Parts: sequence; C-alpha cells; structure tokens
Amino acid sequence: MSVKVAVLQIDCSTSESVSNRGKRVLDLIDQRAPDCDFMVLPELWNVGAFDLEASREKAQLIDGALPTALAQKAREHGIWLHGGSFCEQNADALHNTSVLFNPQGELAAYYRKVHVFTYAREQDTMTPGKDYVIVKTPLGLTGLATCYDARFPEMFRAMRLAGAQAFVIPSGWPVPRIGHWDALLPARAVENQAWVIACNQVGVQGSHRMGGHSVIINPLGNVLAQGGDTETVITAVIDVQVERDWRSEFPAIDDFVECPVITV
Repeated sequence: MSVKVAVLQIDCSTSESVSNRGKRVLDLIDQRAPDCDFMVLPELWNVGAFDLEASREKAQLIDGALPTALAQKAREHGIWLHGGSFCEQNADALHNTSVLFNPQGELAAYYRKVHVFTYAREQDTMTPGKDYVIVKTPLGLTGLATCYDARFPEMFRAMRLAGAQAFVIPSGWPVPRIGHWDALLPARAVENQAWVIACNQVGVQGSHRMGGHSVIINPLGNVLAQGGDTETVITAVIDVQVERDWRSEFPAIDDFVECPVITV
C-alpha cells in the first residue's frame, strides 16, 4: 500500500497576523490536498511556537474554531490531516495539543505534549500531558509526538513496543539547534525501524529564527524528502510495506536485553 504524504513547512513569522496566517494556511491545504492522502502541519503554527503569550490569548477548546476548521478541510478533501498543534484550553489547564483528523473529518486522535520545553519556559504556559498516543492510520499504527519530544528516545521506544510503525512530529525548532534536529530524527527512525514524518516552522519570531528542515525518513533512516529554511511543501510516496519487510529481515528489537546498571 502506498500513501502520498505532504508536509507543509509554514512561515510562522510574527510579522504576519494570526488571522491572516490562518486563512493562508487553510487556502494552502485546499491547494495541496488533491495531491495527497496524508498531510501534516507544524507545532503551534497559528501563533508561532515561541510566542507563548499569543498561545494563551488564542487558547481554545478541542472543538474550537481552529480544530473545527481543520476537521472541515479533512472532510472536504477526504484526507488524513494532522493539524499540527495549538494551545488547548482544558478545564483549568492549557496544553500544547496536536490533533489528527480522518477523511470523514472526525478527530481520530489528539496528543497533549508530554515533554514541555523548559529551556524556553513552556511550562509557564502549558501543562504537560500524561499519555503517549498511537493511532491506526494508513501508515500503520502511528505514534504522535511534538518537537522537544524528539530528544527522548524512551518515548519512541515505548510507542514502538506498543506497536507503532510510524511517527508524526510537528515542531517549532529553531536555527541554533537545527543540527540536533537533523541528527535526532534519523536516529528515531533507525532505532525503531519506523517511518518518521516531521514538520517544522520557518520564519522569525522575536529573537528566534525557525530552522525548517522538515523531513520524511524511511525505517532504514534514508531521507526521502527534506525542506530547506524557507516556506515549502515537501512530499513523498510512502510504501508501508518497507517497514514490515525491514523489521522481518532485520529484527533488531528482538535482541534488546534489559540489564541492571551497576556502579563500579
């Protein structure tokens, strides 16, 4: 089975208003949806990943205006749409929540970012989630993660052991650490023998320049498509059988041995 994937690497510069960007991205979905089965947007793309004040101001319920608009686009075009993430108002807490809609426009899954980015004080705004999430999609069982999560291989291994065959990672990763992004994502693919689809932002938010380099990586760690540092759409046709064949041929996970750690 083949799945046509489109990753929308969006310019999330603060020079553009939230309302203008929302309309522009929805129009871009309309333009690109006819050519794909599965589409992915970045983390907090409506406000910019580093504008936590705007995240608070634009916080909304899981069925608020933004996720409802994304659900409508998924339904209109009959695609799987990973809407990136937004600031979700949930009871008395705010979460960095990613949403995935199926071709019927139904909320197939949502994931509240577990590893909030303490380096940039994301915890002052967002309450960490408590669950890892995997969901059945055309890519197979698909694990959901967000940005900083990529630095925690234990998370991805836990989802892999639960059956994950692919990972989707929306992000707002800046230029100064983009080399880490470029190293971590192939590692997550190789060590778990899983597809990695990662969508980053570009543009300038205050003192932060976003790094781009959105990427689609196969379970052997080979890059099928990668963006640069400007707004673009990257695409690839994913053959889901590649993951199954590689795991069967090279079942490395079966050789893992858990041992106690001793200090000598």
